[in-house]
Amino acid sequence: MYMKRRDFIKRSALASSALFVPNFLNAMDGEISIPKGVKRLLVIQLAGGNDGLNTLVPFTNDIYYRNRPTIAIKKKDVLPVNDTLGFHKNLKGIKTLYDQGVLSVVNNVGYPNPNRSHFRSSDIWHTASAADEYVTDGWIGRYLDAYGNAPHDAIEVGSSLSTIMKGATKNGIVTKDATLLQRIARDPYFSKVIKHHDATHLSEHNMGYLYQTLIDAKQSAAYIYEKSRVFESKFSYGNSQFGKQLKTISEFINSGLETKIYYASLRGFDTHANQMGPQDALLQTYDEAISTFVKDLKANGTFKDTLILTFSEFGRRVAENAAKGTDHGAANQVFIIGSSLRSPGLFNKPPDLSRLDANGDLIYDVDFRSIYANILEDWLNVSKQVVLGSSIPSVKIV
Repeated sequence: MYMKRRDFIKRSALASSALFVPNFLNAMDGEISIPKGVKRLLVIQLAGGNDGLNTLVPFTNDIYYRNRPTIAIKKKDVLPVNDTLGFHKNLKGIKTLYDQGVLSVVNNVGYPNPNRSHFRSSDIWHTASAADEYVTDGWIGRYLDAYGNAPHDAIEVGSSLSTIMKGATKNGIVTKDATLLQRIARDPYFSKVIKHHDATHLSEHNMGYLYQTLIDAKQSAAYIYEKSRVFESKFSYGNSQFGKQLKTISEFINSGLETKIYYASLRGFDTHANQMGPQDALLQTYDEAISTFVKDLKANGTFKDTLILTFSEFGRRVAENAAKGTDHGAANQVFIIGSSLRSPGLFNKPPDLSRLDANGDLIYDVDFRSIYANILEDWLNVSKQVVLGSSIPSVKIV
């Protein structure tokens, strides 16, 4: 008995936000241990547009204080890295990583003709496209299209699959944890469909693709669950959802999962009103989770093969608004954390607050795609042109 497409999609766990996997044709009947030395990337988005000027504070700059009479961070509340710049007081862990030489701060990152819409700017960062291009596949998805061998080569820890993870023919996996992924994949409905349908009897039109996806889902879920369940982190990541995401990723990495790229996000940075309290809390959440994550990886010998990229889709306006917040801006800083940095510390000069665009925003000096190009070429050891679609010059961070 054949099932209608509408009923299949409605009832299938694949239609939920907890699991989405692509049509990989290779079966994974046995476990594959990740070879030592294989490099991994964790991409973190501070979603909503983090205020970079209150993250790395120019605490001697009169222009900064004139433009922010109520929300500027006071000099006594910064963690200095030199005579003019210091991290927000809640970034003690980040400051420690900076002092240890495993953090590079790339200032003034953006792209030409910046878009100040959350959705559009996030799409631009996720797809590595120009401001006037509209692309549906993400740059990690294109990495999977060209170099992926298994569905779990890229995993997003969250509740829904982001554009960054979607390719033209392959996608990453999204899940909150291995147990949930396995529970969904073992739903009786999965078994029922697999038992009563054969891929050879189903054309692409009547869901052969979805059938194969279901098979791949079960295989990936079983692999991830069996591989990762033997390792449990001994570190406390706190009670935040973001902390739980990073704990899950640390357990995936330290269990020897063969995943090459992970993605997670921390939301809430759209601080148009009363910015100081919410941003203070969010930066503390980020700091505590990321510093614990690095300690966890170091303790298990996996930090040396892991690179962490933190970005936000844009920065904030230099001047505060009437609601004691900041409006959407343009250029921002990017954090790169790893043990193989070419220029740890400040990678380039901080923002020039006397040189703003017509909207009162910071002007970008580093195209974000040049950072992706560097990571692809010099960390993941793949072709930047294949993934990014053009020969974008690389900055030399790693």
